[in-house]
Amino acid sequence: MMFRRTRVRQVVLQLLYQSETNPPSEVQWRQFLRRRLGGRPDLIDLGIKLFLGVLEHRDEIDRMVSEISKNWRLSRMPLIDRNVIRLGAFEFLHFGTPAPVAINEAIELSRRFSNLDSPAFVNGILDRLHRNQLAISPSENEI
Repeated sequence: MMFRRTRVRQVVLQLLYQSETNPPSEVQWRQFLRRRLGGRPDLIDLGIKLFLGVLEHRDEIDRMVSEISKNWRLSRMPLIDRNVIRLGAFEFLHFGTPAPVAINEAIELSRRFSNLDSPAFVNGILDRLHRNQLAISPSENEI
């Protein structure tokens, strides 16, 4: 199942990227998910939940990331990195994915789709965001 979840994350990342550059209509992104995930209802459902969840919480996540990344404005971050961070943050803040899993998956996405410096950058941002969340509400997000 982990491989399939990884595949869903890759497809969702592509949709998030496209949503910033040339936003697809609902029909287009639903078709994209269906095609890229082999028509599998369980994977498509997960893709929809991740994609819409990131979009729904994007402003909140962006605000939180902006607060912890003093030297990097969101607008200066590479588009891929920004969306990898959003996806990873959404997963551990709102989707129930354990933070270490969400962060590791985000690192792998950045390793595959971005530049050589991205995995360390993504790890640093998400780790700091997670530590800040633990400081605010220690009983949540603990493993």
